[in-house]
Amino acid sequence: MKKFLVLAIVISFVATTVIGFSSTGIMKRSEIPDKYKWNLEDIYSSPEKWNADLNKVLNYYIPKFKNYQGKLSDKNKLLECLKLRDEMMRIADKVYVYAHMKADENQADNKVSEMRSKSETMYAQVSAAVSFIQPELLRLPEKTLKSYMQDKSFADYKMYLDAVLKQKPHTLSPEGEELLALAQDFAGSPYNIFTQLKYADLTFPKIKDDKGNEIQLTEASYGKYLESKDRDFRKRAFEGIYSSFDKVKNTLAATLTAEVKKNVFFAKARKYNSALEASLAQEFVPRSVYDNLIKAVNNNIKYLHKYVGLRKKVLNIDKVHIYDMYVPLIANYEMNIDYEQAKKLILEGLKPLGNDYLKVLNIAFNNRWIDVFETENKYTGGYQWGAYDTHPYILMNYNNTMDSVLTLAHELGHAVNSYYTNKTQKYINSNIPIFTTEVASTTNELLMINYLLKKAKSDDERLYLLNTLVENIRGTVYTQVMYAEFEKEIHERVEKGEALSAETLCNIWGNLMKKYYGDSFEVDKLATLWWARIPHFYMNFYVYKYATSMAAANEVVKNIEKGDTAKYIEFLKAGSSDYPINVLKKAGVDMTSTEPVDNLLIYFGQLVDEMEKILKKQGKI
Repeated sequence: MKKFLVLAIVISFVATTVIGFSSTGIMKRSEIPDKYKWNLEDIYSSPEKWNADLNKVLNYYIPKFKNYQGKLSDKNKLLECLKLRDEMMRIADKVYVYAHMKADENQADNKVSEMRSKSETMYAQVSAAVSFIQPELLRLPEKTLKSYMQDKSFADYKMYLDAVLKQKPHTLSPEGEELLALAQDFAGSPYNIFTQLKYADLTFPKIKDDKGNEIQLTEASYGKYLESKDRDFRKRAFEGIYSSFDKVKNTLAATLTAEVKKNVFFAKARKYNSALEASLAQEFVPRSVYDNLIKAVNNNIKYLHKYVGLRKKVLNIDKVHIYDMYVPLIANYEMNIDYEQAKKLILEGLKPLGNDYLKVLNIAFNNRWIDVFETENKYTGGYQWGAYDTHPYILMNYNNTMDSVLTLAHELGHAVNSYYTNKTQKYINSNIPIFTTEVASTTNELLMINYLLKKAKSDDERLYLLNTLVENIRGTVYTQVMYAEFEKEIHERVEKGEALSAETLCNIWGNLMKKYYGDSFEVDKLATLWWARIPHFYMNFYVYKYATSMAAANEVVKNIEKGDTAKYIEFLKAGSSDYPINVLKKAGVDMTSTEPVDNLLIYFGQLVDEMEKILKKQGKI
């Protein structure tokens, strides 16, 4: 599993004004100028140096922990052990992150895949080596641990010790913890199999484009094709992609089932009531946050139905199909923004965040933090990653669309969040919970859209941007909560002893699509395979955080635009120095309430109303 990975929902590369196509339609990495490629040599200048750190972890650090087993009742030994663990983890993180990012440059590179595999095995051994710490701590009297929390020498570990106490009911014996740690080596297999199948082995057909030319379908280009005004072309692209997944649906169903069973196994082993509860407990998020999110979205689903109905009227079709959901609702208007233009726009749009924030953005742009364009066999998503002792890195598949501009702003939000946190917090408190890190990225997206809307010079431009924002909210809230409902249901079925199959998964997905998209929508049989394409389902109840984060970000942006930026910058520095719910409260947002979600979806409805008003004014409906 990519332990520190932050994925974004991205659409990948189409030719830009800077980079041209090769004869195969996808550039080779060697054809991309260095300034558009991240510089992993900032981490390791050679494979030999990477290997040296790998061996240092395996042969120097891991054996040392045997000297501490059974001795953590000694306060000095405990402090030594915790500091040694942090020292080892800082190196292990670099080894792990480097190998995975290097593999993502070319998923078909077997040599690098072996490095990635070695790093995963190493990480499992690291986890096993330190697995005794928490059980030993929990055997100490609670009074003793609380006294350590008040001891100045343990100041850096106060949050850690508090979290350990909270996890006491779910911690096993030393032998049990070691066994679960060893199981981590193969626990990532469902995700690894999925990525190898999707990105390396799965092939897509050639189809005719909107001009009659034969083109090669790719996952990366698919999103761009769905924006085409040619409905038949959109349908061909949709059928081409999904028919390929249809051929391997049983394999993908088995892989997803394995992932779900793995989550259920670990939850039961740790005596949680459900896999969902176990996942939320990792960030100390109350179950009510998840349930209230689904409740709030279902209570406000009428706004999405209205939007689908508006699409039906504008496109003048009997029913809206999934391949009709992404074409802009404005004819003959496009915003083609090359990468260099995108950089300038972002620097302008994010000015409300202050000069220091902008300085970090310039460092990112000018010092090769970003891997910009699609290349052969490159990972097709987008993410920000890095380790405590590296600068942040961003993987993109930039394609000149507004989506790519917003994705770049999104990932830069993650990057600056990591940068500030690592500069402010000690290693032990530097792991930013996903629940809060998505606020940092989504805040950037909303600021950018607001900036562009203020600059809009015509009804057409405003309509285009309104449509973009509506789609952003639809994708981040409605779609992700649909994903969250799907995850909840498939886990609950397995927990009840029921079997999952491709047919079952498709039926669940089809029913959710009917509920979310309403009567104006037609659920195509192939569209019920949507679940088969989503890497997020291998990340243990990850997706709900997109929705909660966007709701929180919407509240944050209101404060920033009133000139209250200081609390937000402190939020970006917090890392895991406090529990996520509390960190957000300090930033002025209470996610234990449904109010932020309700506010965002009411706003969504207002945006749809404004779109409809402009379209009526233009005589298009």
